[in-house]
Amino acid sequence: MSNATASRNVHDDCSIHVDLREVIHALSDALDLVGIDDVAHGKRVGILAYHCALTRGQSRAQASFLFDLGLLHDIGVSSTRTHHHLVSEFDWAGSQQHCLTGAALLAGFSPLAAMAEPVRYHHTPWEKLVAMPGLSRDIAEQANLIYLVDRVDAMAAAFYSSGELLTHTPAIREQIAQRSGQHFAPQLVEVFLQASKAEAFWLQLEPRGIAGMLQDMRELSLPCQASTAQLKQLATLFSCIVDAKSPFTARHSQGVAGLSRWLAERLGLTPGRCDQLEIAALLHDLGKLRVPDEILEKPAGLTSRERSLINAHSFETYQILRHIRGFEEIACWAAYHHEEPDGHGYPFHLSADSMCIEARILRVADIFQALAQDRPYRAGLSADAVLATLQQLAAQQRIDPAILALAARDMAGAMAAALPAGKAA
Repeated sequence: MSNATASRNVHDDCSIHVDLREVIHALSDALDLVGIDDVAHGKRVGILAYHCALTRGQSRAQASFLFDLGLLHDIGVSSTRTHHHLVSEFDWAGSQQHCLTGAALLAGFSPLAAMAEPVRYHHTPWEKLVAMPGLSRDIAEQANLIYLVDRVDAMAAAFYSSGELLTHTPAIREQIAQRSGQHFAPQLVEVFLQASKAEAFWLQLEPRGIAGMLQDMRELSLPCQASTAQLKQLATLFSCIVDAKSPFTARHSQGVAGLSRWLAERLGLTPGRCDQLEIAALLHDLGKLRVPDEILEKPAGLTSRERSLINAHSFETYQILRHIRGFEEIACWAAYHHEEPDGHGYPFHLSADSMCIEARILRVADIFQALAQDRPYRAGLSADAVLATLQQLAAQQRIDPAILALAARDMAGAMAAALPAGKAA
């Protein structure tokens, strides 16, 4: 990195100017990655809910809320095993857990808190919902509409790529009708049956229809400027989703964020740059949601195919974040955390002079935290062992030695920053 680049990065402050709704829509892409080969479930549920709401005569604002609720209804799902249950079974014994997880995540973020209760109950049959004391009719119907169209999408998923969807829609409509009064509110079943008579209702679920609907929703929505505090909170929420994917990575993203900020502050980066770097670190592993659980948790060595799937995760992160206006630098820093100064990293194979200071910091913080953290298969390494391992990597030109030297001056402080849950060696 040139001195001019370092100076610009250290002294330029940079406020974050982004639209909160745009961030939420982009991050919803991460939730759909859990489907691996089918990455539009949330979008389709949102589209179906939106058009059912309009058919019912609800306002555009109410329909837009249901669209967003559809995008985020599976915010409690990070496991590919759970997703498989969702798309292959009408119901199963563990179906409520992701609802409870999602509700807890949303309840803590005020701009999305109104979605918490509908998400909590979006796999609860109507006959149970109406018997719940204190549950409002509006929330019950919001939750039940999402449940209905979610199950519609699960039944239709096998036919999206075959071109046979319209052939199978009568059977799907019949299955929903048979569950009226038990799983689904009769009035919502009637709305669905009315809306789904039209071929366009189903054809809008094809890729071009989804893209067009997303564009329409962006143009219809009012701007909502996000504060830095809100962005940090939202990034933390999504980091919890990523880190919950595997017991191997619990609280990893938050630890990387804490250490990244700790290092950046000691390098003299301005508060604005530190905020951006912290957000990038919280979101750096979003792309791992598309990696099958069994690969992330495999105890043996990976095959070349499995390694290629792992290596794609940082580019997936880039694809999600780069479409957020105002996140251009954050997207790069997050995506570069596996780049190495010798040019042998991935996914872009950047050279040392192409990596800015923020990306170098995140790279060191990511490896440092992984070494220091307790994992199910080993205890976290001591400060001395972490330092020794990182020194070997620096000697091999795989991390920036100057940033490592900064951590080495205060390993106790670096360990504490990297382990927000408390264990420091």
